[in-house]
Amino acid sequence: MADKQISLPAKLINGGIAGLIGVTCVFPIDLAKTRLQKQQNGSRIYAGMSDCLIKTIRSEGFFGMYRGAAVNLTLVTPEKAIKLAANDFFRHQLSKDGQKLTLVGEMLAGCGAGTCQVIVTTPMEMLKIQLQDAGRIEAQRKLIGQNAGGGGAKVNVVQLKSPTGLQLSRDLLKDKGIAGLYKGLGATLLRDVPFSIIYFPLFANLNSLGRRNSDGSAPFYISFLAGCFAGCAAAVAVNPVDVVKTRLQSLARGCQEDTYSGVKDCVSKILRHEGPSAFLKGSYCRALVIAPLFGIAQVLYFLGVGEVVLSLLSPGQKR
Repeated sequence: MADKQISLPAKLINGGIAGLIGVTCVFPIDLAKTRLQKQQNGSRIYAGMSDCLIKTIRSEGFFGMYRGAAVNLTLVTPEKAIKLAANDFFRHQLSKDGQKLTLVGEMLAGCGAGTCQVIVTTPMEMLKIQLQDAGRIEAQRKLIGQNAGGGGAKVNVVQLKSPTGLQLSRDLLKDKGIAGLYKGLGATLLRDVPFSIIYFPLFANLNSLGRRNSDGSAPFYISFLAGCFAGCAAAVAVNPVDVVKTRLQSLARGCQEDTYSGVKDCVSKILRHEGPSAFLKGSYCRALVIAPLFGIAQVLYFLGVGEVVLSLLSPGQKR
């Protein structure tokens, strides 16, 4: 049975609202994921997600868990809108006479969606990572200062003021131009394209299971569960690339932390210094972030919240 047809403006609204709700709910877990992925052997501060969040609240307060949230809340609307709308566009272009897409067609549509979204995703992630990791760098400096002062010598630890997303954008544009905001573009493509290739076909097939509503759309709970499961599976599958992307996009380094010249150099150094298990750092955090985020997105998408908003904005126009 065919899916319910939704106009492009409605899809953009659905994706944007879902992104805002999802980011607000799961951002602290995303912060923990970034900090866990950034810490290297010999510079560990956090033992896990809960330890990271507890220490963040103690040292930075409750809103410390939302460092970088403003960047995400600003850019997640266009990012999710592009992702969902692009996937729908490519699915429509690849379908023949309204027939069900083949698995290859679904994967190609997902590939197109993942490629389009990096226009917004790369600068968003670039800025977000700097803001999220600032607290970890500061905590590491304090820890080193305390250890160095253990013998009785007085050690001054410099308090660094955390910049805002706007300040970071201005500095990057001034020093490196637009390319500064797109550092790690290759790694972002290597993460987001495979993610979409896995997510969208998996969601479409899971969402087609079970009974249907009278209009042919999937029930609420099926869309939600399909979005959660597909998002979780895709997130864990591409987590190794997410670790590489996070390391490459980081501008500030902690004490004795490696620097990287590119994807190949990053993969090589992680394998050599930390072992293969390092590529799974933050994987469960990422699954906990992506699963509800995409579950919420797909529920709003299929509930048709966008159509309601459009009808309120244009009450005289029949939809």
